[in-house]
Amino acid sequence: MRLLFWVAVLFGGAVGLALFTQFNHSNVVLFYPPYRVELSLNLALALLLLVFFVVWTVMSTIRHLSEMPRRAAAYRERSRMNKAQAALRESIENLFAGRFARAERCAREAQSWEDQAQTAALIGARAAHRMQETERRDAWMSQVTDPEREQARLVSMAELLVDARDADGALETIAQLQAQGARQIHVQRIALRAHQHLKNWSEVLRLARSLEKRNALHPVLALRLKQMAVEAMLDERRHDADALGEFWRSLSADERRATRIAEPAARYFAALGRQNEARRIIEDALKFNWDSRLVLRYADCAVPGHALPQIQQAEKWLAGHPADADLYYTLGVLCLGEKLWGKAQSSFERALKYADIDQQRRLRVRTHLALARLFEETERFEDAQRHYRESAMLAA
Repeated sequence: MRLLFWVAVLFGGAVGLALFTQFNHSNVVLFYPPYRVELSLNLALALLLLVFFVVWTVMSTIRHLSEMPRRAAAYRERSRMNKAQAALRESIENLFAGRFARAERCAREAQSWEDQAQTAALIGARAAHRMQETERRDAWMSQVTDPEREQARLVSMAELLVDARDADGALETIAQLQAQGARQIHVQRIALRAHQHLKNWSEVLRLARSLEKRNALHPVLALRLKQMAVEAMLDERRHDADALGEFWRSLSADERRATRIAEPAARYFAALGRQNEARRIIEDALKFNWDSRLVLRYADCAVPGHALPQIQQAEKWLAGHPADADLYYTLGVLCLGEKLWGKAQSSFERALKYADIDQQRRLRVRTHLALARLFEETERFEDAQRHYRESAMLAA
């Protein structure tokens, strides 16, 4: 439609111009003494248009010629920018593809455009790091001096240092970030890895809890890290009952009920003579997570001569776990400590009955040894020797 409109306008203008020139008989007289020039009005208008067109053409030509150096420089700049951008894209692609030498070379080419030179330096640093060229990596990083890219440089450097197992250097870099107010989740993840390398378990526990609350760690990984940290911190306090108790109370209920935490905690409390606390730890954990390690550890929580409450508790558990070999073994050990010979013997024999021959070989060895000691206590030496032989054969 637009094309038809302009064609109609053009034809209309042509018709109007033809009519104007056909019926226009005016003249134009130019006096320039001693000259006198007489022209028709139509010719005068045509000459004016011709002069305007010639002047406009000359001026345009002069303007274009004067702008040629600037346009040539702009063209060269655009060409250089396009090549640099293509080199940066290729550098990133090569980095992700594992072609680190090519990625570093392309990053160097991408620096030909100043606006992206420091971004290319970050890519080049990562490529050099992947090739374990630490000097070249640091040289690349030293080129990033723009304050707006300072945070990108520090985060990248911290990540690369952790990857190179330079945890101290990574934490120093993270300290610079935190001084600038950086609190990103990614920075906390890097700090978590650094503290894990340095075995700073209190920081590992704090960061794992923080990241878990922000859904920044997979629940399974968060649980594994917390358990690892708590295990190590329990081990550090295993000789100090007060410090151990204070740390234990600082843990959440879910953490205290985890098998990997409750089992060593009960072991350390029992070794320090705090069997009642150890017993409560095991009983609370078993309410939420039935585990053979906790069941076997329960026997170590008995106070000599005062194990009847634990025997009663073990018998209650048997109602829900009537074929649990570990529980029968634990009950036998508790009865053996209280010199309930008959009950201890029947418990050990049931443990042997329900223990899997292949999967619970170690439990069967311990049960035979316990029966041997029981028969020695009751002066049934032939039976004791038989169980010693059975345990030796299984152990072999």
